[in-house]
Amino acid sequence: MKNDWQLVHQERQALAEDLASLTDAQWSVASSCVAWDVHDVVAHLIGSAGTTRRGFWVSLARAGFDFDRANAREVAAERAATPAETLRKYRASMTSTTRPPGPFITRLIEIVVHGEDIRRPLGIERPVLNLTLEEALIYLSGDRLSGGRRRLAGLELTATDEGFTIGSGQVVLGPALSLLLVASGRPAALENLQGPGLSLLQERLNA
Repeated sequence: MKNDWQLVHQERQALAEDLASLTDAQWSVASSCVAWDVHDVVAHLIGSAGTTRRGFWVSLARAGFDFDRANAREVAAERAATPAETLRKYRASMTSTTRPPGPFITRLIEIVVHGEDIRRPLGIERPVLNLTLEEALIYLSGDRLSGGRRRLAGLELTATDEGFTIGSGQVVLGPALSLLLVASGRPAALENLQGPGLSLLQERLNA
């Protein structure tokens, strides 16, 4: 993928519109991202949007090269006292083109996946945007750091809505977005998938 920030920015904008409709109580609902509520996920997105390559390594070093600790510090720094203030900070970060190390496709994966971490527990349907997820799934299928390579090894994924297939092995079928979510380690999206490879995928996600 080219550095198409327009796609990232439209995803950020779509999420901002959904966040604006939430009550304060909904901001406290547990997200699909383990140990984080909705407010925490938004704070993480703010921090990530402002992270430079150098800033990423400095933050990680200060956290003793512990990714979880670095993320926790980022969330604590960016989470404001109220949802309204955090939403203002999020809106201010939406057009940022700053990014941490890694391929550009990770910027799109982050906002799409974390957007669903927020929407799905709240029963919010993702708006239809002009976006294909094939490249994102190809990237995750070979990525060791995120665990995508381990989760998808020996599986053939077919996106029934986008008409593409990646990988080889036991077949898993379903919407591209749900495939992306399980590739990113979200077991809740398994309910939208089918095929003989589903049990193996479920076993890996619940390990």
